Amino acid sequence: MKQIPIREVGPVVAESISNFIRNPRNIEVLEKMRKGGVAFPVEKGARVPGTLGGKTFVLTGSLEGLSRDQARRKIEEQGGRVASSVSRKTDYVVVGKDPGSKADTAARLGVRILNEEEFHRLLAEG
Repeated sequence: MKQIPIREVGPVVAESISNFIRNPRNIEVLEKMRKGGVAFPVEKGARVPGTLGGKTFVLTGSLEGLSRDQARRKIEEQGGRVASSVSRKTDYVVVGKDPGSKADTAARLGVRILNEEEFHRLLAEG
């Protein structure tokens, strides 16, 4: 089974979760709940596997096709996270119309810069 690190979950909690989901009775109960209409949303900031899993994005400027919240949700749905500032740990900076100094910082640090079209293509790969 592939292990995916989740911030703020240590080995004791991780083992407890692992034991819970290995119990067939627990899986049956969860499946009955899901079929009954109970939704299990992913908590904000949780890491989930996906095309963008483990990747950090920074958004700057106005995006024409999406609001900032919509862009953030799309990134998080595919396992990525959105940060407010650019650092060497940033994977992508998405640059819209009238970007601020974040685009300059990304260029200076060698962080990959995506225009809106490239960003949409990356999302579509997922």
